[in-house]
Amino acid sequence: MKKFKFRSVVAMANAKMSVKSAAIVLASSTLISALLGLFRDRLLNSYYLGTYPTGIDAYTAAFTIPDFMFFILTSGALAVSFIPVFNQRLITGNKKSAWELSSSLLNLLALLTLITSVLIMIFADPLIRYVVSPGLDESGMILAINMTRVIAINPFLFSIATVLTSVQQAVGRFVFYAFAPAIYNIGIIIGITWFTGGINLFGVQIFEGGIMGVAIGVILGAVMQLIVSLIGLFGLGFDYDFKIYWKNQGFRTILKLLPPRSLDQGIDYVNAIVNTNLSSRMGAGAVRSFNQASSLHQMPVNLIGVAISTAFFPKLTEELGSGDKSEFYNTFRKALRMILWIALPVAAIAFFTRGYVTSFISNIGNNDSNGTIASVLGTLCIAIFARSVFHIASRGFYAYQDTKTPFRVSIIAIGLTIALSVWFYFLGWGVDGLGLAQSIGAIIEIIILLFILQRRSEHKILNRDFWKTTLKMLIATAVAACVAFSLTKFIPLMATDTSLVITVPKFLLISALSILSYLIASYFLNLEEAQPIIGYIKKVLFRNAK
Repeated sequence: MKKFKFRSVVAMANAKMSVKSAAIVLASSTLISALLGLFRDRLLNSYYLGTYPTGIDAYTAAFTIPDFMFFILTSGALAVSFIPVFNQRLITGNKKSAWELSSSLLNLLALLTLITSVLIMIFADPLIRYVVSPGLDESGMILAINMTRVIAINPFLFSIATVLTSVQQAVGRFVFYAFAPAIYNIGIIIGITWFTGGINLFGVQIFEGGIMGVAIGVILGAVMQLIVSLIGLFGLGFDYDFKIYWKNQGFRTILKLLPPRSLDQGIDYVNAIVNTNLSSRMGAGAVRSFNQASSLHQMPVNLIGVAISTAFFPKLTEELGSGDKSEFYNTFRKALRMILWIALPVAAIAFFTRGYVTSFISNIGNNDSNGTIASVLGTLCIAIFARSVFHIASRGFYAYQDTKTPFRVSIIAIGLTIALSVWFYFLGWGVDGLGLAQSIGAIIEIIILLFILQRRSEHKILNRDFWKTTLKMLIATAVAACVAFSLTKFIPLMATDTSLVITVPKFLLISALSILSYLIASYFLNLEEAQPIIGYIKKVLFRNAK
């Protein structure tokens, strides 16, 4: 009976979703994962940022090479290359080829990442010492090397999980794909709260504890994420074979599409390596401060850009696959407008409430550290808007199975970003300079991508109505920004505000009133994105009016 109930729940979770439902699930799961991430970072910072900044810098640096290898070999490269090709096989009824394709990719990536993980363990010392964080002192250097060797298994575990969840995503099943990252954060939280105090097994102390326990929690989270990804395969008819079908045409197509997108991902992460390298030279705690500001700005990007783009992407590929370019243009424009309408006010509100947001992840009472994180976050607020738009702009090309154009554009944008980062470093602008370089590079990247996409579509995607709507959104955003700025003056963040009980209500009040002003401005400017929300509010407020 229990087995039956379990399968029933999994079957319900794996039901195919509409674009709207998928976007809601993805946004909700991303929010949950983000909140768990905030809690995770708050715990880490309260334990180490004020008392052991060298240790938390080392922990942050330890992720750099494993994450880089995962991004360059798997991550987004797999999703945007695999889904269009896999969907083509399913649409034409060729399931045998689709399962051969997925098995081949799973086996190849598992083999590659396993070898990579072993190589990271072997060469962790020179990579950390000379490439990632040469500015750390010797004790921090040794700690970063040891933690890198522990976390090195992540690319292997993540790659298997990513292939499995990409299969689910391709067929319109998003629940287990969406909630896997939240499970990963839970594993790290377990490491912070339990493993840092040591691990006892049957009365025998097998691990003494300390910040290395957090690294063990990272591995636990990766294993838990993989298990959740496996559960998501129930009922999908996934026919796995322990074999690589080199002659499968779909697999060959992916092998051609994968390198440009993988290099694109890799170049993006080269930027992260440069930032870690430069910030490690700016004093203890600088690596962590920049990392925290970057993570905070990435949360709304994931909630808005990644969630909406991921939900729309299968539909975009289906429309192009069926040859309906007109419908493809309409769907792309709809997704882009939705992202713009949400991302613009969020970026503006984030700028004025950056101090409140920073207090969510740090209650250490270290005003210098908190001030640095908030300052860098302010320079990254433009990137919140730009990187949200990037995800749908790049998917416009991936739907065409064109991964080379975004790669070429990334070379230009990342090259400029790195050059600006180095220049600002020598100008003595500190970590703020690194954040400013990110925002400038992100803006230039989306301008180039949208320009090329507009030319490719013969000026049919970004039409006159789109630009009129964008102008209206900017006006509504200006209204929300003025409200947010005024409210931060009336409800100031005090130096003693370190408790969430104090900071969260202030932040929510400022955000809620700013968003309300944005909705009202959008309504009077006749923005169609606001109509469903305004209509629902009217229905709730006036349902008993009769």
